Amino acid sequence: MLDFKKIIAEKLHEEVPELEVDQFLSLIEIPPDSKMGDYAFPTFSLAKIKRKSPQMIAEEIKESLGDLESFEKIEVVGSYLNFFVDRKALAELMLGQVKEEKEEFGRTNYGENRPVVVEYSSPNIAKPFHIGHIRTTVIGDSLKRIYEFLGYDVTSINHLGDYGTQFGMMIEAYKLWGNREVIESNPIPELVKLYVRINQEAEEKPELLDNSREWFRKLEEKDEEAVALWKWFREVSLDEFQRVYKLLDIEFDSYRGESYYSDLMPAVVQEMEDKGVLVESDGAKIVDLEEYKLPPSIIVKRDGSTIYLTRDITAAKFRKDTYDFYKNIYVVGSQQNLHFQQLVAILDKMGYEWSKDCIHVPFGMVSLEDGTLSTRRGKVLYLEDVLNRAISQVDEILSKREEELGVVMENRKELAEQVGIGAVKFQELFNQRIKDYVFDWEKTLSFEGETGPYVQYTHARINSLLAKGNFQLDNKVNPALLTNEEEIRLLQLLYGFADIIVDAHLKNEPYFITRYIVEAAKTFNKFYNATTILTEEEELTNTRLLLCYGVKNMIKRGLDLLGIQAPEKM
Repeated sequence: MLDFKKIIAEKLHEEVPELEVDQFLSLIEIPPDSKMGDYAFPTFSLAKIKRKSPQMIAEEIKESLGDLESFEKIEVVGSYLNFFVDRKALAELMLGQVKEEKEEFGRTNYGENRPVVVEYSSPNIAKPFHIGHIRTTVIGDSLKRIYEFLGYDVTSINHLGDYGTQFGMMIEAYKLWGNREVIESNPIPELVKLYVRINQEAEEKPELLDNSREWFRKLEEKDEEAVALWKWFREVSLDEFQRVYKLLDIEFDSYRGESYYSDLMPAVVQEMEDKGVLVESDGAKIVDLEEYKLPPSIIVKRDGSTIYLTRDITAAKFRKDTYDFYKNIYVVGSQQNLHFQQLVAILDKMGYEWSKDCIHVPFGMVSLEDGTLSTRRGKVLYLEDVLNRAISQVDEILSKREEELGVVMENRKELAEQVGIGAVKFQELFNQRIKDYVFDWEKTLSFEGETGPYVQYTHARINSLLAKGNFQLDNKVNPALLTNEEEIRLLQLLYGFADIIVDAHLKNEPYFITRYIVEAAKTFNKFYNATTILTEEEELTNTRLLLCYGVKNMIKRGLDLLGIQAPEKM
């Protein structure tokens, strides 16, 4: 594909060979207003080289460049060189690409089949799958889709929290107060009740914590009763989780949780011993990370049991041995920043150069209007309840529309799911992931403004328009006919789509795509309302419909990269 930015960079390099093409590429900007051009180069970056004022440099370079192929004009504004892409060249390029790529619009082989591991969701067994889990689950799934679309070989891992002292607490609670039949009838809520109760009673009876630690020690030593109870907790929890994942349309390649690495840990701990990474400290084995300006990390506790970090070190080594990853991505909340800094530092101290390829993708926390979520205190909002409520609310809206229009929708249930769950996901992916936010029903389930339903409706509207216009890919078109402001803006958005996907993966920020398709939907609706698309002139109609087809495919692909469905009709 014609790379306008690279053309500019190469021409500027010819004028100023002191800077490489890549340096020019990094300096070229996209103006905030399209009236200022498609690309802008700040000449003050050349002041030290040229020893002249930036404006004089800009004037000289413009004069020297003359007429630049594929560009309408070059303007000097202050210390900037502004480049305007030739509209006809842009239209020819993009309509040709739309025809060639069809529904695969925007796909590249940027990843070159390099292996990437993405760990996300990872709920704790015997605990609720609550609204706090939605961020890791939805962000992780979107990153998986983005990396796959860019040609990486992606393995998605649900690193289940199925090990640790908490299971000693669950076993102790079950032995004291549990009823198997009651739990089987409603697994997670009943297990949560036990977990809340033992945390509450342990405040007055510390011996309960001692008993819990003993049960976890038995679990690590493969005590028959402890293992049987643990397996049962895991099975009933997974059944509950799968129901939520099915609603979210999310699948994983692996459910290897913490427990999987229990048998592999002794060898890794021994390796750390052999390499002199471990030191004794008050009966425990730790790693001194002073050279990394980090606090020390416990690897083996005084009682011989391991911690979460021990299992993460083992898991990272296992993943490198198994997948030989190019990137090993952890989509985990920002409150675990120190944990992952320590993980990377320890792997580096063990001599593994690939430690730098272990990447923590943090995100902000979700809280309720009346405070923070806490399973220990029984303060949770089940994710399944949120999703079902969203579906129910959309179904009510569709039911009212049926009454108003006097029609019956064949796919109402399916559409309610697509739009309701899409609304929840879209809200999650609309802002930078690092920001904390308070969960708000009204905002999450709003169907006006910059929302998932708005983008989905735009996709359905284009689909209807294409059907009405009897659109065919092989119809004769004339790119030169696309001249109005909205048409040019849509062509520009089509041109930038592949780059925005690459940017989203480089920064691990799905919201780049979310915002982009909102802009595309807004621009299309402006175009739709201001322009007669189905005209008396066949060639003009065909050309505009081909543009619409490209925008439809871009929106559909963007939604898919967010894990959101694009209904054909709404």
